Amino acid sequence: MKKIIAFVLIISAVAAFAGDRRIAFERKPAAYITNLGGTAEKKIADGIFPAISPEGTRVAFNTVEKNGTTYVRHIAVVEIETGKITVFKDVPSDNSYYPTWSADGKRILFTLRQNEVWDLGLINADGTGFRVLKKGDPKEVTRYSPIWARDGQSIFCQDMTNIYRLGLDGTVIAQWTINKIISNGGMSGDSRIDVSPDGKHLLLSIEMNEEANRKDWDGPLPALWSFDLDSQRAVRLTPSKLFAWDGCWIDNDNILFLSQAAGEKEASIYRMSTNGKNLKRLIKNGRFPTVSAP
Repeated sequence: MKKIIAFVLIISAVAAFAGDRRIAFERKPAAYITNLGGTAEKKIADGIFPAISPEGTRVAFNTVEKNGTTYVRHIAVVEIETGKITVFKDVPSDNSYYPTWSADGKRILFTLRQNEVWDLGLINADGTGFRVLKKGDPKEVTRYSPIWARDGQSIFCQDMTNIYRLGLDGTVIAQWTINKIISNGGMSGDSRIDVSPDGKHLLLSIEMNEEANRKDWDGPLPALWSFDLDSQRAVRLTPSKLFAWDGCWIDNDNILFLSQAAGEKEASIYRMSTNGKNLKRLIKNGRFPTVSAP
């Protein structure tokens, strides 16, 4: 009887995701998935920074292993249905972070530390073909928040002063000064960039030079902005009373992000339309959401 019940539960869990878009997120520190409604949670691996593939069948993430007084971090990919994990140990670094998928699901962009600087690296989804896209320079600020452009031929990143669009040879295609496109706004190494499904807008996690006016909040007020790549104009999506960061697009009109109300000890994942309507908490005590493609 127990075997039958277990089999039914497995089949039910698979059926809950069949044909659905999925959200991947992190919690204490493990990778989880849910459906787009935020239900049917399922832990899929131990690790951090989960990024779901465009078709929603795989999740790239960071493994974290303690080695004496230090930590070893590798990029890995888990197949959702089978649970098979492939760790990319051929990358020449024991400190790799922040994987993100190309729109066709064939390549992964990430950061890695070599020779005391952070590089931007590319690798095939099966762990082959590693190469450095942009080598770090000890005389330059690190490039953070890497994310693929929808054309698959360029990426976006930032260095806390500028947002860049780079070609896959590392050359600068475009550059925007953050505090010029967003008055009183800045970005840190933890700030996030995401590209809309139509490729026309960047969702930016911005630290505002505004009073937070909260006793339990230490740091700048976080807000989400949309930057139009054609018009070069930025529009604030979240009001000052809604602390919001770590945003990603669901579709061209809806987003996911982290928020933490006054008195709460941990952030949760919320959904909202870009017009400020339909605000809803989807996942309690989760962080770093990503969504499979529309």
